[in-house]
Amino acid sequence: MSAIISNPARFNRRLALEAPVETPDGAGGVTRGYEPIMSVWAEVTPLAARGEVDAANPGATVTHRIVIRAPREITTRHRFTDGARIYRIVSLRDSADRRLIEIHAEERVD
Repeated sequence: MSAIISNPARFNRRLALEAPVETPDGAGGVTRGYEPIMSVWAEVTPLAARGEVDAANPGATVTHRIVIRAPREITTRHRFTDGARIYRIVSLRDSADRRLIEIHAEERVD
């Protein structure tokens, strides 16, 4: 049994999983928003940070490793939130035993 499974206390953050929702903007386009679809217990580990300027606003992008129990129907179009923090999903992979999903995510910090 994996060490992470045998120690459920490692899943100590409650994250909201949000799915994209597109609404017509009245001008032939759409406005994309997000709607919470479920909450999950996760292990969130910050990995690295890099400073950058995004649209003339100084800030940083922090990368995180997020681990949740599988199975979940998650794609890179989804995102996680934790209060005001937003984690954009960059990539996903299953653990060898398919009991966990490891997610590489980015958080913008201004």
